[in-house]
Amino acid sequence: MSWRRLGVVFTPSGEHWWARSHAALPSPVHVADDTFRFFYSSRDAGKRSHVGWVDIAVSETPHVLAAAAQPVISPGEDGVFDDSGASIGCITRDQSAYYLYYMGWNLGIRSPWRNAIGLARSSSLGGPFERFSPGPILDRSPEDPYTLTYPCVLKLGPRQWRMWYGSNLAAGLGEETLSHAIKIAHSSDGLRWERDGSIAIGLTAHQEHAIVRPSVVQIGELYLMSFATRGTRYTLGAAWSSDAVHWERIDKIMEFDRTKPDWDFDMACYPALFWHRGRLWLAYNGNGYGATGFGLAVWDGDHPLKGLVG
Repeated sequence: MSWRRLGVVFTPSGEHWWARSHAALPSPVHVADDTFRFFYSSRDAGKRSHVGWVDIAVSETPHVLAAAAQPVISPGEDGVFDDSGASIGCITRDQSAYYLYYMGWNLGIRSPWRNAIGLARSSSLGGPFERFSPGPILDRSPEDPYTLTYPCVLKLGPRQWRMWYGSNLAAGLGEETLSHAIKIAHSSDGLRWERDGSIAIGLTAHQEHAIVRPSVVQIGELYLMSFATRGTRYTLGAAWSSDAVHWERIDKIMEFDRTKPDWDFDMACYPALFWHRGRLWLAYNGNGYGATGFGLAVWDGDHPLKGLVG
């Protein structure tokens, strides 16, 4: 185990109407020096998700510097794809614009929810973030007939954008029938996406029935992805790739020492990898899908992919 846990860093106070509870899906963006702005998904009193932010000093003793008083994205008006909630997947910067990719959803009757992927943009980290469209940029289709979840987007080069996102492989949503994997999409502008249903990370173990919230960073010429994997409980997994298309599982490098009851004892989920001052960091949620806030860990070992590549 080469991850060193630094503990929980932020939990909403509950004082704001849009953030009564939860700080799920932490999504870091570097601001300056040691300051990162972590966008996260909160829940209001009606359990609808909004996106807000908190500034954290990322160091051996991480601490809160400032927090948003208002959300940057809230659920849309009735009748649109995100009228019941908006949860962040990631933020990607392209020149002077910030692209906030998120999962929006409607509540259903026979199915409890219907998810799709939306986009909002801003010229400033402080917002406002304006929706690209009232509709989603990725919705159900012949390639994704059931439901879509949290995207991770990287711009790999000029006119070369790539998205990894969650997609159900079967109609069931219950514990026994859920089958959720990570798929891949391509774009030349980050706005309009092409997909063929290709699976980037599939289910492997017998009890594994969901892989969600991919987070991808570059390590030299290689790529490292972390994600949450759900079997008997949520934990973290990982995979590496040389081309960002074909991936090999290396879950062992995401193992933590979680033997003592703590804020992340029951589950670890919704990871976000990022680099700072030449070190690899991890933000993630613990118990209750973000009900106990989010915390940080820092990689203390050798090259994370040492011994795994030729």
